[in-house]
Amino acid sequence: MSKISVILTAGGIGKRMGGDLPKQFIHLSGKPILLRTLECFHNIDSSFELVITLPIDWHNHWRTVLQEFNCDIPHTLVVGGEERFHSIKNALEVCTGDSIFVHDGVRPFVAKEIIQECMNSLKTNDAVVPVLPIKESIRERHGKITRAVDRSNFMLVQTPQCFRSSVLRDAYNLVYHSGITDDASLVESLGIEVQLVDGNEDNIKITTQKDLIIAEAILANQNKE
Repeated sequence: MSKISVILTAGGIGKRMGGDLPKQFIHLSGKPILLRTLECFHNIDSSFELVITLPIDWHNHWRTVLQEFNCDIPHTLVVGGEERFHSIKNALEVCTGDSIFVHDGVRPFVAKEIIQECMNSLKTNDAVVPVLPIKESIRERHGKITRAVDRSNFMLVQTPQCFRSSVLRDAYNLVYHSGITDDASLVESLGIEVQLVDGNEDNIKITTQKDLIIAEAILANQNKE
Protein backbone atom coordinates (compact mmCIF):
# COMPACT_ATOMS: atom_id res chain seq x y z
CA MET A 1 0.00 0.00 0.00
CA SER A 2 1.43 3.38 -1.01
CA LYS A 3 2.14 6.00 1.61
CA ILE A 4 0.10 9.21 1.65
CA SER A 5 1.32 12.57 2.92
CA VAL A 6 -1.30 15.16 3.87
CA ILE A 7 -0.33 18.83 3.94
CA LEU A 8 -2.67 20.96 6.05
CA THR A 9 -2.25 24.59 5.03
CA ALA A 10 -2.80 27.02 7.89
CA GLY A 11 -1.05 30.17 6.81
CA GLY A 12 -4.00 32.56 6.83
CA ILE A 13 -4.44 35.36 9.34
CA GLY A 14 -8.24 35.39 9.13
CA LYS A 15 -9.00 39.08 8.48
CA ARG A 16 -12.54 38.23 7.33
CA MET A 17 -13.22 36.53 10.65
CA GLY A 18 -12.31 39.61 12.66
CA GLY A 19 -10.20 39.83 15.82
CA ASP A 20 -6.50 39.13 16.34
CA LEU A 21 -6.64 35.32 16.41
CA PRO A 22 -6.00 33.59 13.06
CA LYS A 23 -9.07 31.71 11.86
CA GLN A 24 -7.38 28.29 12.21
CA PHE A 25 -7.19 28.81 15.98
CA ILE A 26 -10.74 30.03 16.52
CA HIS A 27 -12.74 27.52 18.56
CA LEU A 28 -15.43 25.37 16.98
CA SER A 29 -17.52 23.92 19.83
CA GLY A 30 -14.66 24.41 22.25
CA LYS A 31 -11.79 23.18 20.09
CA PRO A 32 -9.57 25.03 17.56
CA ILE A 33 -10.58 24.47 13.93
CA LEU A 34 -7.09 23.36 12.91
CA LEU A 35 -7.02 20.76 15.66
CA ARG A 36 -10.36 19.38 14.47
CA THR A 37 -8.98 19.14 10.92
CA LEU A 38 -5.87 17.31 12.15
CA GLU A 39 -8.06 14.90 14.12
CA CYS A 40 -10.33 14.37 11.11
CA PHE A 41 -7.51 13.06 8.92
CA HIS A 42 -5.96 11.02 11.71
CA ASN A 43 -9.32 9.39 12.40
CA ILE A 44 -9.83 8.60 8.72
CA ASP A 45 -6.45 6.85 8.48
CA SER A 46 -3.83 6.92 11.22
CA SER A 47 -1.14 5.93 8.71
CA PHE A 48 -1.31 9.31 6.95
CA GLU A 49 1.88 11.35 7.22
CA LEU A 50 0.51 14.69 8.46
CA VAL A 51 2.31 17.97 7.81
CA ILE A 52 1.08 21.40 8.96
CA THR A 53 2.25 24.71 7.47
CA LEU A 54 1.96 27.57 9.94
CA PRO A 55 3.49 31.07 10.23
CA ILE A 56 6.54 30.90 12.48
CA ASP A 57 5.04 33.46 14.88
CA TRP A 58 2.24 31.00 15.69
CA HIS A 59 4.28 27.84 16.24
CA ASN A 60 4.45 28.29 20.01
CA HIS A 61 0.73 28.95 20.16
CA TRP A 62 0.10 25.69 18.31
CA ARG A 63 2.31 23.80 20.76
CA THR A 64 0.29 25.29 23.60
CA VAL A 65 -2.92 24.12 21.92
CA LEU A 66 -1.55 20.58 21.65
CA GLN A 67 -0.70 20.56 25.35
CA GLU A 68 -4.03 22.07 26.37
CA PHE A 69 -6.03 19.43 24.50
CA ASN A 70 -3.62 16.55 25.22
CA CYS A 71 -3.15 15.95 21.50
CA ASP A 72 -0.39 13.49 20.63
CA ILE A 73 -1.28 12.91 16.95
CA PRO A 74 2.04 12.55 15.09
CA HIS A 75 2.66 15.38 12.64
CA THR A 76 5.41 17.65 11.36
CA LEU A 77 5.20 21.42 11.71
CA VAL A 78 6.85 23.52 8.99
CA VAL A 79 7.22 27.25 8.52
CA GLY A 80 4.61 28.88 6.33
CA GLY A 81 5.98 31.06 3.54
CA GLU A 82 5.09 34.51 2.24
CA GLU A 83 2.43 33.01 -0.04
CA ARG A 84 0.60 29.68 -0.01
CA PHE A 85 2.89 28.54 -2.85
CA HIS A 86 5.94 28.97 -0.64
CA SER A 87 4.26 27.21 2.30
CA ILE A 88 3.54 24.14 0.17
CA LYS A 89 7.06 24.22 -1.21
CA ASN A 90 8.41 24.14 2.36
CA ALA A 91 6.09 21.27 3.27
CA LEU A 92 7.19 19.21 0.25
CA GLU A 93 10.71 19.14 1.69
CA VAL A 94 9.53 16.89 4.53
CA CYS A 95 6.84 14.83 2.75
CA THR A 96 7.82 11.23 2.02
CA GLY A 97 4.54 9.88 0.60
CA ASP A 98 4.03 8.43 -2.87
CA SER A 99 0.89 10.57 -3.03
CA ILE A 100 0.38 14.00 -1.53
CA PHE A 101 -2.95 15.51 -0.47
CA VAL A 102 -3.12 19.28 0.07
CA HIS A 103 -5.97 20.41 2.31
CA ASP A 104 -7.17 23.67 3.81
CA GLY A 105 -6.57 23.65 7.56
CA VAL A 106 -9.97 25.31 8.08
CA ARG A 107 -11.96 22.50 6.40
CA PRO A 108 -12.55 20.12 9.33
CA PHE A 109 -15.42 18.11 7.82
CA VAL A 110 -14.00 16.22 4.84
CA ALA A 111 -15.72 12.83 4.55
CA LYS A 112 -13.91 9.51 4.67
CA GLU A 113 -15.75 8.47 1.51
CA ILE A 114 -14.28 11.43 -0.41
CA ILE A 115 -10.77 10.56 0.74
CA GLN A 116 -11.32 6.99 -0.45
CA GLU A 117 -12.60 8.23 -3.82
CA CYS A 118 -9.49 10.37 -4.24
CA MET A 119 -7.22 7.49 -3.28
CA ASN A 120 -8.92 5.17 -5.75
CA SER A 121 -8.73 7.72 -8.56
CA LEU A 122 -5.02 8.32 -7.96
CA LYS A 123 -4.37 4.67 -8.84
CA THR A 124 -4.91 5.56 -12.49
CA ASN A 125 -4.53 9.37 -12.55
CA ASP A 126 -1.90 11.94 -11.62
CA ALA A 127 -4.17 14.58 -10.10
CA VAL A 128 -7.61 14.42 -8.46
CA VAL A 129 -9.82 17.18 -7.06
CA PRO A 130 -13.22 16.96 -5.27
CA VAL A 131 -15.88 19.34 -6.60
CA LEU A 132 -19.51 20.30 -6.03
CA PRO A 133 -22.11 21.42 -8.57
CA ILE A 134 -23.29 25.03 -8.43
CA LYS A 135 -26.91 25.33 -7.31
CA GLU A 136 -27.55 29.02 -7.94
CA SER A 137 -27.85 30.74 -11.29
CA ILE A 138 -24.63 32.53 -12.25
CA ARG A 139 -23.69 35.43 -14.51
CA GLU A 140 -20.41 36.40 -16.14
CA ARG A 141 -19.25 40.02 -16.07
CA HIS A 142 -17.44 41.81 -18.91
CA GLY A 143 -16.96 45.38 -17.80
CA LYS A 144 -20.45 46.83 -17.31
CA ILE A 145 -22.10 44.04 -19.26
CA THR A 146 -23.16 40.72 -17.72
CA ARG A 147 -24.63 37.60 -19.25
CA ALA A 148 -26.17 34.42 -17.92
CA VAL A 149 -24.04 31.30 -18.29
CA ASP A 150 -24.84 27.61 -17.99
CA ARG A 151 -24.04 26.70 -14.39
CA SER A 152 -23.66 23.02 -15.34
CA ASN A 153 -20.35 23.97 -16.97
CA PHE A 154 -18.94 25.23 -13.66
CA MET A 155 -18.08 23.57 -10.36
CA LEU A 156 -16.98 24.57 -6.87
CA VAL A 157 -13.54 23.23 -6.02
CA GLN A 158 -12.85 21.72 -2.59
CA THR A 159 -9.83 20.17 -0.93
CA PRO A 160 -7.96 17.93 -0.49
CA GLN A 161 -6.41 18.33 -3.90
CA CYS A 162 -4.55 15.07 -4.46
CA PHE A 163 -1.51 14.27 -6.56
CA ARG A 164 1.14 11.75 -7.28
CA SER A 165 4.17 13.04 -5.42
CA SER A 166 6.43 13.34 -8.47
CA VAL A 167 3.82 15.42 -10.34
CA LEU A 168 3.27 17.89 -7.49
CA ARG A 169 7.02 18.25 -6.95
CA ASP A 170 7.54 19.02 -10.63
CA ALA A 171 4.81 21.65 -10.43
CA TYR A 172 6.44 23.35 -7.46
CA ASN A 173 9.72 23.55 -9.28
CA LEU A 174 8.05 26.12 -11.53
CA VAL A 175 8.66 29.81 -10.91
CA TYR A 176 6.07 31.45 -8.66
CA HIS A 177 3.73 34.06 -10.11
CA SER A 178 0.63 35.77 -8.71
CA GLY A 179 -1.67 34.03 -11.19
CA ILE A 180 -1.36 30.70 -9.37
CA THR A 181 -4.74 30.03 -7.76
CA ASP A 182 -4.35 26.52 -6.37
CA ASP A 183 -2.33 23.33 -6.68
CA ALA A 184 -4.50 21.87 -9.44
CA SER A 185 -4.05 24.91 -11.69
CA LEU A 186 -0.31 24.74 -11.11
CA VAL A 187 -0.22 21.06 -12.07
CA GLU A 188 -2.36 21.78 -15.13
CA SER A 189 0.32 24.19 -16.35
CA LEU A 190 2.52 21.11 -16.79
CA GLY A 191 -0.04 19.63 -19.17
CA ILE A 192 -1.40 17.21 -16.56
CA GLU A 193 -5.13 16.47 -16.70
CA VAL A 194 -6.97 16.91 -13.43
CA GLN A 195 -9.64 14.31 -12.67
CA LEU A 196 -12.76 15.22 -10.69
CA VAL A 197 -14.62 13.34 -7.96
CA ASP A 198 -17.76 14.31 -6.09
CA GLY A 199 -17.11 16.38 -2.98
CA ASN A 200 -19.26 16.58 0.13
CA GLU A 201 -21.39 19.59 1.08
CA ASP A 202 -20.31 19.54 4.72
CA ASN A 203 -16.68 20.09 3.66
CA ILE A 204 -16.95 23.87 4.02
CA LYS A 205 -14.06 26.30 4.33
CA ILE A 206 -14.50 28.33 7.51
CA THR A 207 -13.44 31.90 6.75
CA THR A 208 -16.24 34.12 8.11
CA GLN A 209 -18.42 34.36 11.20
CA LYS A 210 -21.37 33.02 9.17
CA ASP A 211 -19.25 30.00 8.15
CA LEU A 212 -18.56 29.38 11.83
CA ILE A 213 -22.30 29.31 12.60
CA ILE A 214 -22.84 26.80 9.79
CA ALA A 215 -19.91 24.71 11.03
CA GLU A 216 -21.40 24.58 14.53
CA ALA A 217 -24.63 23.22 13.02
CA ILE A 218 -22.74 20.63 10.95
CA LEU A 219 -20.82 19.45 14.01
CA ALA A 220 -23.99 19.25 16.10
CA ASN A 221 -25.64 17.15 13.41
CA GLN A 222 -22.62 14.83 13.17
CA ASN A 223 -22.66 14.32 16.92
CA LYS A 224 -26.28 13.12 16.68
CA GLU A 225 -25.39 10.39 14.18
